[in-house]
Amino acid sequence: MRAAKTILLALTLLPVMGGGISAKSTRQFDSFPGETAVGRLIVSGNAMCTGALVSPDTVLTAAHCLYDPRSGRRVDPKKIEFQAGLKQGQASAVRKVASAKEHPDYRHRKGNAQLGNDLALLRLQSPISSETVLPLDFNPGLERGDALAVMSYTLGNKSNPIMEYPCMVLARELQTLVMSCEVDYGASGAPVIALNKGNRPAVVSVVSAKAAMNGKKVSVGTTLSASTLRLMSGG
Repeated sequence: MRAAKTILLALTLLPVMGGGISAKSTRQFDSFPGETAVGRLIVSGNAMCTGALVSPDTVLTAAHCLYDPRSGRRVDPKKIEFQAGLKQGQASAVRKVASAKEHPDYRHRKGNAQLGNDLALLRLQSPISSETVLPLDFNPGLERGDALAVMSYTLGNKSNPIMEYPCMVLARELQTLVMSCEVDYGASGAPVIALNKGNRPAVVSVVSAKAAMNGKKVSVGTTLSASTLRLMSGG
């Protein structure tokens, strides 16, 4: 644990909510069951994040996506739009957000990524039929040797998702993961997915920031716990 803490303190962090910064990626998208549950979030018409449908009317994303990257103020959730399964500019379903609830211990700091509590649940104005988009499962247990992937939209890939795979966990401290996955602006809130043979893909973490560690590009995520998600959803 002490070694993990040392690694986390050595990180150079950058939140990856898409704003006015140009970015490019050459990584290719590979499909997997449930891929259409991942979608693009348009925040107040001028910022972008990624989210994942985890129930017919609920999207999981990063808490800092609820805040304007310029002013640091919380945005009206009704000004957020979820575009499920967006590919080549066409979405499987589009919904406006009705309300949003962030992790109870999240405290927003403009321009800085908060580690460990960067989670939010968005309630959609109307549910998306499971026949149209099948929600992703979530799994609070991250097993040693799990093959991980990050699926996201970025400023360089606004209309098509990209997937970084395979990734591995480099360090863990409490609810914070440092992973070998590379992410870019727009990937905030992207699901970190366990892709294990014989099991349905499941969300195990949410991307909070991109970072550098020992000169190498890494990503930082918040792990999931059943108790936290129940608390956030009011269950």
